[in-house]
Amino acid sequence: MPVCIISHYQCSEHEMGDFHPESPARLDAIQDQLISSGLDFAIRQFDATPIDKDLLALAHEQDYIDYVFARAPKKGRFELDADTSMNAQSLSAALLSAGAAVDAVDKVMCKQFSAAFCATRPPGHHAERDKAMGFCIFNNVAIAALYAQKHYQLERVAIVDFDVHHGNGTENILSDKSGFLFCSTFQHPFYPFSGAQPHPAHIINTPLAAGSGSKEFKQAIKQDWLPALRQFKPQLILISAGFDAHAEDDMAQMQLHATDYRWVTEQIKKLADEFAEGRIVSVLEGGYSLDALGRSVVAHLHGLLGN
Repeated sequence: MPVCIISHYQCSEHEMGDFHPESPARLDAIQDQLISSGLDFAIRQFDATPIDKDLLALAHEQDYIDYVFARAPKKGRFELDADTSMNAQSLSAALLSAGAAVDAVDKVMCKQFSAAFCATRPPGHHAERDKAMGFCIFNNVAIAALYAQKHYQLERVAIVDFDVHHGNGTENILSDKSGFLFCSTFQHPFYPFSGAQPHPAHIINTPLAAGSGSKEFKQAIKQDWLPALRQFKPQLILISAGFDAHAEDDMAQMQLHATDYRWVTEQIKKLADEFAEGRIVSVLEGGYSLDALGRSVVAHLHGLLGN
């Protein structure tokens, strides 16, 4: 089965200031590389639909949801935290970003596509049950995982996160829930300064030192992720696809390359083919060097395609 991309032009209308790294240009960079690579002819593209507000409560406390809706500005900007703000279009973009992840679950579960990539923003993996942080408003991947479990009665859903920052929000939301496996590699010590503390058995955190590159990353995946995933036998795999561990990305100090993102995606695809009927949903998280981001997403998509 083919692969699809879910996005929406309104996700580019969310902006947090002229010099903010999580910028609308990120989606343009991805689209430019898709066109230059020729993958835009090989991959179907769909518009996201806004998530039903009630589905946000799968992952977030109602008081927090109401707070975001009440504070969404008609003009100007409202700061949710020191790194995360909303303009007049941000709530719509956040609902589309979460909606894309749910749409992607539906498309792969109904066997329209084997895999779906959500090229949306704002990202989500830092958003906790009751707060925004780290550029994230709603936790797109956690919402999608909980939706898949509830709507399709899945018993085992895996989430893997190779963003350079620990997926603290996803861990916060899923730490006390059964039926999930969460695996995260990240630079440590580094923002959000979490992930190294004791955690439940279904949380697999793999901190990597600044300066780590392909060798250390691949070793961590082989030693920590793959055995746990194989033992878990997921029926669906979701990916928090952050590309800010790239050597050209000055957000952090990791030394990965586009080929590493293709490699890890190929490892995930092999497991999905074995245990999950090939079903993968990938959602965009970080990645702030625009050229490296576009090239890394193309490599990721090649891994999803399996060619």
